[in-house]
Formats: sequence, structure tokens, C-alpha cells
Amino acid sequence: MATSTMNIETPETLGPHQNGNSKPHIEETIEAKNWLLLIINCALVFCGVIGCPLLMRLYYLHGGSRKWLTASLEAAGFPVLIFPLIFLYIKSKSSTQNNDQSTSFCMEPKLFLWSAIVGIGYGVAHFMYAWGFSYLPVSTSTILSATQLCFTAFFAWLIVKQKITAFIINAVVVMTLGSVLLGINTNGDRPIGVSKARYLQGFLLTLAASVLCGSMMPLIELAYSKATRNVTYATLLQFQITLSLVATGLDVIGMLINKDFQAIHREADEFGLGKSKYYMIIIFTALTSQLASIGFLGVILYTNALFIGIYGSVLLPFIEVAGVIFFHESFTGLKGMALALCLWGFSSYFYGEYKLMNKAGNNKSAVEKIDEKVENEPKKLDDQEPPYNTV
Repeated sequence: MATSTMNIETPETLGPHQNGNSKPHIEETIEAKNWLLLIINCALVFCGVIGCPLLMRLYYLHGGSRKWLTASLEAAGFPVLIFPLIFLYIKSKSSTQNNDQSTSFCMEPKLFLWSAIVGIGYGVAHFMYAWGFSYLPVSTSTILSATQLCFTAFFAWLIVKQKITAFIINAVVVMTLGSVLLGINTNGDRPIGVSKARYLQGFLLTLAASVLCGSMMPLIELAYSKATRNVTYATLLQFQITLSLVATGLDVIGMLINKDFQAIHREADEFGLGKSKYYMIIIFTALTSQLASIGFLGVILYTNALFIGIYGSVLLPFIEVAGVIFFHESFTGLKGMALALCLWGFSSYFYGEYKLMNKAGNNKSAVEKIDEKVENEPKKLDDQEPPYNTV
């Protein structure tokens, strides 16, 4: 796994007045803390990425049809982030008083601007995803969404100068072939009442949303790298709140134009599972989507944009299984072939990263051995003091 070179926490934030002998212990503590936060964010992505498509499909299957509403749900759950942000603010104030540090809790204006730009991009992508998902089964839409890795890899190379290896190129090629196979098979797995033209429209919209989201993640990594202060988790929460606020505002404008607010009450009354479950689906869709979003930002913060694209692809088989179990969707031969190509693609990436890590570890060991050898060499006679004084 390629990790980011940006320091998330500094030794000074972990304890005051550290001496030189404690530096290795501090570095180990920082690394352990970052790994823990990375695992937590991966868990958030896992819950959100699997839960959100299933809930959205449930909404459409039982009578839901408001595309701008479902698009807004992708970001509308951001108020739930205010509570952990308040907790971190109180903790930051207490830490500042105890350690007498003059650190700023608020996100710097530069990151605020970046989060607004990314929020506009995600607002458009949310609508395209919502529209595309309404015409596609869960299994097809999620495999198409997995092609986001290809575009993430390209934009990571273009925007943040990510090193592209032969293994990454192989992953991009085979996963693109997988999406092409899905586009060829427009018969057989179309939901009831969806025409061939609508199926193709959903296919193209979902693919376009993957392109747009693929460009957003390297932009987020670039924004982190442009920060002049340390990017803490409190900064990440503020970044996500601003991003979601902008994206939600964009989607709400669409809802007003499309008169979705007037239609929500009527749609709830006519919903196949009942009014209460209608609102439960809406609330849980917003929450699971927010879990995925904050997890995405956290994983990018502690690794890089390309890794989160790979991790999203890793979750693909779990979404496939969930779609077959809960909605009894067919798993055709072409769909299985496309899934196999996706599995081949991210397996290639992991193998490439494994080789790079081994190579880096061997190089580091070789350098340490050379340094140790130089330190242990006896001093030259010219540098040594004479054993006696000459008269």
C-alpha cells in the first residue's frame, strides 16, 4: 500500500518537551495512531459503500422516482458530523490550554475554497449516479462504478503526479474491458419496466459520474498537499461539511425546480413499503452516504487517492453478493466475466504495490547496513591521538 508522505500529526502534538532519545518512540506512536484511524475510515467506507446502493435501489423498487431527492441524500447527512466536530473542538481547546499551543482549529481559507469546488463536482456526480441507478440493477451499477478506479488512476497521474506502474496500467485496462462487457449486454438483466434506451442512458450516466468522481479524489489529495498547516481530523470534518453543504445546495436547487418538495409527501403515502419505511429509507440513505464520504476523505488523508479507488473496487464482490441476496438479481455469465476482470485488475494493483514495498524495504535495509558499517569502522591512524608525547 502506497502511503502518503504528508505528516498528519507532528511529534509536538503528541507530547511537550520531547528530547532526542524519545523520537523513535514518538514516530512509532504516530504511525500506530495513523493506522488505527485508517482502519476506522476503511470501516466507514465499507458500511457506506455497501449500504447506500442497496437503500437507493430499495427506494426505486417500491415506487420512489425523485432523482434530485436521491441525489441530495448523497450529501444531506452532513449535520450529523457537527457532533464529533464539537467534541474535537472542546478537546482541542483543552489541549491548547494544557500545552500552551497556539494552533488554529478552523480550516484555513485555502482548503475552504477547495472543498467548495469539490462540492460542486460531487453535486453534479450525485445527480448522475442517482439517475443512472434508477435504470440499472445494483450489481450492474456497482460494477460500472468500479471503473472509477481507472479514472482515479489517470487523474492521480495527471494532477498529483502519482507514479503509474505496469501493474496499475494492467488494472485500468482489464477493468475498462469489464465495463464494456456490461454495456454490450443490454438485455436480460434490465429491471422490469426499463426500456433498452433507458438502460443505456443509465449506463452512460453512471459511467460519466465515475469519471467525474475519479477526478475529484486526486483533487482532494492535491488540496491536502496545498495546506500550510497540519491537516487534522477536525480539518477533515470541516472539509466534508463544506463539501456536503455546497453539493446539497446544488441538489436542492434542482429539487425546487423539479418540485420535489411538494411531491415527497404524496410519494411517501404511495410508497410500497409504507410511509414510515419511506422516511426511514431516506434517513438511512443520507447517513450511510455520509459514512462513505467521510471515510473516503479519511482514507485519502492517510494514504492517497489511488488507494481509495482500489479499496472501493475491493468492496465490489460484497455489493454483488448483497444485491443477489436482498433483491434476487440475476448473475449472468457476462456479469460474472466482468466481475472476474475487476478482481484481476485490483489484484494486479496489490501485487504491484507489494513488490514496490519489498523493493523499498530492501533498499532501506541496505542503506542502514552501510551506515552501520561506516559508524563501526575504526578511525584512521591520522585521526587518532598519539599514545605518548614526543619530547
